[in-house]
Amino acid sequence: MDFLTLFLLYLCSVLAVAALLCLSSGRQESFLTRSVTRASQVLSLLIPSQLQRVAQRALHRLFHTRSRLFVVLHVALQAAVFGEYTWEVFVYCRELQFHLLLLLLPYLLLAGNLGCLLLCSRANPGTVTKSNAASLAKVYAYDGVLFQRGLVCPTCTLEKPARSKHCSVCRACVHRFDHHCVWVNNCIGAGNAGLFLLYLLSLTATAGAVAAVTAALLVRVLLLSSALHGTHLDAQGQEQPVGIPLLVQHLFLTFPRIVFMLGFVILLTLVLGGYCSFSLYLALTNQTTNEWCKSRRFGGSPPVPSQPHDRPLVYRNIYSKGIWRNLKEIFNPPMTLERKKK
Repeated sequence: MDFLTLFLLYLCSVLAVAALLCLSSGRQESFLTRSVTRASQVLSLLIPSQLQRVAQRALHRLFHTRSRLFVVLHVALQAAVFGEYTWEVFVYCRELQFHLLLLLLPYLLLAGNLGCLLLCSRANPGTVTKSNAASLAKVYAYDGVLFQRGLVCPTCTLEKPARSKHCSVCRACVHRFDHHCVWVNNCIGAGNAGLFLLYLLSLTATAGAVAAVTAALLVRVLLLSSALHGTHLDAQGQEQPVGIPLLVQHLFLTFPRIVFMLGFVILLTLVLGGYCSFSLYLALTNQTTNEWCKSRRFGGSPPVPSQPHDRPLVYRNIYSKGIWRNLKEIFNPPMTLERKKK
C-alpha cells in the first residue's frame, strides 16, 4: 500500500496548497504574500543577477502581456485528458456495456466548452473609447466609494465610467471590468461576462463528467475483481477474503494512468467548482471580482469630497437589482443605453 499512501499524500498536499491560495486571496498582508516576499529576497542573494533579469522578463511576458501560451496549455491539458479517456476509459466502458449516451456526454460538454472559450476570447469585453465613453458613463451610477465621478485614466486620458478599470495587459479601460483571464487571453467585462460564466460552467461540468465515468469504471472493475478473486492464500496457506486495500492496490497496478487521471480530474473539478460557485455568487449579487476585492480592502479608498473626512465610509452595493435581474444583466449587459430615471 506504499503506492496508494504516496498518492493520497500527493492529493492532500495539492489540496492544502489550493486551500491556502484561496484563503490568502484578497488579503493585503497575508501570510502567503509575506512568505513569497521573504523567499524571493533570499533567492535574490543566491541567484545571479543576469538570471534574475531573464526570469523577470519571462514572467512579465507571461503575465503582463497578451499571450496565447495559456490558451495552448489549456487545450493541451484537455487533449491529454480526453486522449486517455478515449483510448482507455471509453474502450473499457464499451466492453463493460456502459450506456453510449453516458460515454458521449463528456465529448458534448467539451464541444460546448471549446465554443465558449473561442467566443469569450474573441469577444469585445467592453473597451472604453472616445466614441462610447460618454454613453457608458450613463449606464451605471457612481457609488461615491469605489467609483467616483470625474476620475480620468492617466493612460487612456478618458473619464472613467463607473465600474470600469484600466487593464495593464490589454492596455485599455474595460466597462464593468471583472478581471483579466490568461486562460482565455482576454479581459472579462460587460461584453463577455455571460460567455465567461458559461465557459466556467461547461468546463466544470466536463471535468465532473469525465471524473464520474472514470470512477464508475473503476468501481465496476473493483466489484468484478472482488467477485472473481474473493479469497487469497495467506502466509500460512489458508484462504482469506480479499480486502479493499488489496483490490485498490490491484487497480493501481493494473490501471495506473487511469487512476492518476482520475485523481487529477477530481482535483480539477473541486477547484473549478469552488471558483464557479464564487463566480455565480458574484453574478447573482451583481458584483465583479474587482469590486469584491476592493470592498474587502476598502481602507485605502480615497475620501468622498462631499463627505466629512472624519466620517468613515461605508461600502454598499448599489448595483444589485435582485437575483433574476442581476442574472439577466450578465447575459444582456447595458453597454450603450442610458440609465433609466426613476
